[in-house]
Amino acid sequence: MNLSNLRPPAGQKHSRRRVGRGMGTGRGKTSGRGHKGQHSISGASLMRGFEGGQMPLHRRLPKRGFKNPFRKEYAVVNVGRLEKLEGDSFDPVRLMELGVIKKLKDGLKILGGGELKRKITVAAHLFSQSALEKIQAAGGKAEVIGAAGQ
Repeated sequence: MNLSNLRPPAGQKHSRRRVGRGMGTGRGKTSGRGHKGQHSISGASLMRGFEGGQMPLHRRLPKRGFKNPFRKEYAVVNVGRLEKLEGDSFDPVRLMELGVIKKLKDGLKILGGGELKRKITVAAHLFSQSALEKIQAAGGKAEVIGAAGQ
């Protein structure tokens, strides 16, 4: 094997199409751009979303509400789901290993849906009030992990 003998596979490389080199080439005169019109001259470009002077779709549609750019999105798990899992200690890493959450996003939030009958220890970024009450009523412990999303 010699590096000077390396060549790309046959048919992979193509020579550049030369336009404007006479009528016999099939790409002479107007060079495939047609006659007149908006795209016929060099430097022709259109604004993204341009519809030929018609009011563009992005301007025709109504804009409503407010999108908060600083919104935090949490991976959520109900206490009823934790009840069904094996083990008595849960944190974001363990829940990802078990396949309960796919992505951590800005943190983990435990919600109070379902029932909890056994003692468990849960480490998460946020807890709902009902989740806290259910975990403590079952004799478990809820640990808050540092600042969520930072």
